[in-house]
Amino acid sequence: MKMVLSQRQREELNQAIADYLGSNGYADSLEAFRKEADLSTEAEKKFGGLLEKKWTSVIRLQKKVMELEAKLSEAEKEVIEGAPTKNKRTPGEWIPRPPEKYSLTGHRASITRVIFHPIFGLMVSASEDATIKIWDFETGEYERSLKGHTDSVQDVAFDAQGKLLGKFNPLKSPSQNLTVMCLLIASCSADLSIKLWDFQQSYECVKTMHGHDHNVSSVAFVPAGDYVLSASRDRTIKMWEVATGYCVKTYTGHREWVRMVRVHIEGSIFATCSNDHTIRVWLTNSKDCKVELRDHEHTVECIAWAPEAAASAINEAAGADNKKGHHQGPFLASGSRDKTIRIWDVSVGLCLLTLNGHDNWVRGLAFHPGGKYLVSASDDKTIRVWDLRNKRCMKTLYAHQHFCTSIDFHKAHPYVISGSVDQTVKVWECR
Repeated sequence: MKMVLSQRQREELNQAIADYLGSNGYADSLEAFRKEADLSTEAEKKFGGLLEKKWTSVIRLQKKVMELEAKLSEAEKEVIEGAPTKNKRTPGEWIPRPPEKYSLTGHRASITRVIFHPIFGLMVSASEDATIKIWDFETGEYERSLKGHTDSVQDVAFDAQGKLLGKFNPLKSPSQNLTVMCLLIASCSADLSIKLWDFQQSYECVKTMHGHDHNVSSVAFVPAGDYVLSASRDRTIKMWEVATGYCVKTYTGHREWVRMVRVHIEGSIFATCSNDHTIRVWLTNSKDCKVELRDHEHTVECIAWAPEAAASAINEAAGADNKKGHHQGPFLASGSRDKTIRIWDVSVGLCLLTLNGHDNWVRGLAFHPGGKYLVSASDDKTIRVWDLRNKRCMKTLYAHQHFCTSIDFHKAHPYVISGSVDQTVKVWECR
């Protein structure tokens, strides 16, 4: 199809071509072109580099068009194949579906963690830009930033109930017997500190805890909310008393960087994973390691405890007879740089199943509250939804333009959030 240019557009294009030929040393071609196109020998500055700019912008637009066509094709495929509508599925079967509801920008570096608040309609993102940002996931609106860390914020955590009645004095004055009713969020950073923030009124940092000798990579509340656990590149896990900020226990055993710590909902045990290729399950009240899980062939990046609702699907996938309740659990999922996801029965230290499909490191895991599915985030830029019972990937979302670093599934609302090295946080609606 012949493109029709106006006289002015034709003149501008000729000038831009002449500039390109001249700036790249094609003198003979330039002279011949000027003669044929009847151009003056004086080049205007505004045409400098114009052809290259137009060319690169066309390529960028073509890429965007291709991305949008892929999203449209995905949506059409769902319609044609008769994917059941939201009304025909129970909430336990809702999974995240493209396109994303919101793509949130504002961070100036990679996103390291995204989490939902367990009660409020809020979510929190942590970033290598040393800030924590709070967003309304239902409207996609930015609320505020928490600033205080001086290096990359590696992890953030709420206590299980999303509330904490903490008795401590932020002014640190023994003369004032002040009881502060405070909802807290904990964060940890490459600046070697763990911070507690007032998440209800002032949004200020109310406590900073030091004790690790290297990058603090993960943080988690013990369910009662009176203690916080932290994991570090110094190979240790520490327990901190919220009321005083004192370190009350140090757990040792990992031989390399401890990547993540996650506490079981009952609070009596917690799990950690490490660059030493292992997962360890610890007794909270002592310093004893209950079990060491070894099967991954590379660094274990992430772990997630399975909800009780997942027990039957995991047992069926493992080939166990549910009537006998062969595997009692508790069950733990782990994601690794070996590109696999493994699900373990920690009571016996056994790997029950392995999920293969990602083409790069697995960086984040979250169970569907209904227990049937597991969602994972990976450096292959995708989010995958796994059908546990059938041990298969049932949906792949091409989620980000760079590595996906973190994922969370809301316990009560049909939303999933993801974070990426592309500096965006995305909100996905489940249906």
